[in-house]
Amino acid sequence: MDLTASDHRPPCWPAGTPCPNACAAQMRDQVTRNHVRLHGPWAGWRLAGRELVSPDGVRMSAERVRGLAWRAEQEERLATIRARNAAHRHRGTVTVVRIPVRDWHIERFGSVAG
Repeated sequence: MDLTASDHRPPCWPAGTPCPNACAAQMRDQVTRNHVRLHGPWAGWRLAGRELVSPDGVRMSAERVRGLAWRAEQEERLATIRARNAAHRHRGTVTVVRIPVRDWHIERFGSVAG
């Protein structure tokens, strides 16, 4: 494919010649089509236009990825809360006794003030 200088050709691709190698083709795809191949732990994944594409070909929009991240964060938050509540349950039994104020005065002072 011939490109003009305005198409952001890499230095290894002389003007007016076909694509010389895979590196130049990848650079062209990255700049002109927003097709980016990812590396490291993301090897096999790529960006194609506005979507993230898995090695299996599953396309995910930014909104879907954001939703999946939100869900994972909420599940982690709930797991933390459940673990904290379980730890508090095993501290021991707390007994709460509610006594009306008038009864407390009788027990403490022996008679009703009045």
